[in-house]
Amino acid sequence: MQEGRQVEERDYFQEKFTEAEIRELAAPVGLSNIFAWRSPSLKKLGLAGQEIPEDRMIELMLDEPRLVRRPLIKIGDRLVVGGSVKAITEALAAG
Repeated sequence: MQEGRQVEERDYFQEKFTEAEIRELAAPVGLSNIFAWRSPSLKKLGLAGQEIPEDRMIELMLDEPRLVRRPLIKIGDRLVVGGSVKAITEALAAG
């Protein structure tokens, strides 16, 4: 528990996301915002700098969890993408 809240951690390298989970997580922020555009894994696939359709982004994230941005922090209905302390604090204050 942190500040009276229960925290659940998930290692999504060990417990990969399903397509439905990715779509649900992306709903409030957009799929492109949870996709790791700067990941070395994207470069290894030869896709860096390319436009990627959403369905393909999902396929890639399902196959390679490194293409899901980290951390993803879900607070209520909100999703904070990345480790910005300010964004996390604001999301906690909102609810």
